[in-house]
Amino acid sequence: MARSTRSDTDVVDLASTLVSIDSVNPALAADGAGEDEIAQFVVEWAAAEGLGATAVPHAPGRTSVLVRSGPGDDPGRGRTLVLCGHLDTVGVEGMDDPFGARREGQRLHGRGAYDMKAGLAAALVACRDFAHDNDGGEVVVAAVADEEHASLGIRGLLADLHADAAIVTEPTELAVAVAHKGFVWSQIEVVGQAAHGSRPQLGRDANLDAGPVLVALAELDRRLADRTHPLLGPASIHPTMVLGGVEASTIPAVCHITVERRTLPGETLQTVERELDELLDGCRRDDPTVQVSHRTLVARDPLDTDPDTAIAHVLATHVAEVLDHPAEVGGVSYWADSAFLAAAGIPTVVFGPVGDGAHAAVEWVDVESTVDCARVLAATARGFCAAPTG
Repeated sequence: MARSTRSDTDVVDLASTLVSIDSVNPALAADGAGEDEIAQFVVEWAAAEGLGATAVPHAPGRTSVLVRSGPGDDPGRGRTLVLCGHLDTVGVEGMDDPFGARREGQRLHGRGAYDMKAGLAAALVACRDFAHDNDGGEVVVAAVADEEHASLGIRGLLADLHADAAIVTEPTELAVAVAHKGFVWSQIEVVGQAAHGSRPQLGRDANLDAGPVLVALAELDRRLADRTHPLLGPASIHPTMVLGGVEASTIPAVCHITVERRTLPGETLQTVERELDELLDGCRRDDPTVQVSHRTLVARDPLDTDPDTAIAHVLATHVAEVLDHPAEVGGVSYWADSAFLAAAGIPTVVFGPVGDGAHAAVEWVDVESTVDCARVLAATARGFCAAPTG
């Protein structure tokens, strides 16, 4: 590892401070603090470091920030690179001192340390270092709200992000990720007839009618296991919630099955809706009297960036230089806001530090990898942005 610098200390201190600020997404937890406080901190930090920063409110308590390095001496020379990270976290149930930002050896513990405040800290420090030493171009950090729920942040900022490439600094274990799965959340509704539990002949049990639907979903998941992507593995489908009935003595009138379908590049919302249409048609053929339907709740696209694109190549080059070994180029299992950036026509990859415990009761990020991440991002920004546009 290279000699420690002020930036190395700064990125660790900044990550710790970000973790110490409660930014639980209020769409996921009733008492969630939202992003206003942490957004204000980012604005003040950026101003103190000589960077331009603009707070962008989306809804009460839901604020994103755009931090800009400013153009080089020749504003018409060089590329623009977006570094994107989210401000919000999931809830803290089951955690001890979730905002304590506790250091244990090389691990920084706390909610959001891994997902993804260390990656955001690395992006901010890289932007500052780029602003102080660059040969042209500009770095923009999009510190966004609500990635963990509806992506209000990135969706609200896209109109203001005119860039040649983007790096989303979600944790990748210092690998260069050029692909991730998408997902579709659907709700299947099975309708029966309520009746007193002592007179089942007068009703129709929606929960029992849901049984064949669950069996059909399991069979579809087995078939999807044969549909694979070289970097992401198989597609999948699974019921995440099954809710039916209102009390012990009443025949259930309705059963709702929430389904998550993880999609591969090339699969679309229409792919998933067609699969569910066929699945439910099969259930109706087996029992023409069953009443069952489905609707889409949320749909998010996969990411599939050409590994030979300029940003992937430059990033991999600087990963190899900083880490002193060839970069690993692959995919990640989770979805990220990278899909929105790519859909807007911005070539996008994902790169971030090492750790564990995303959404879990014990969450930590590796400190040394956070330092490495900031170094790689700064070097990548200088190498990518200095190139002429076009």
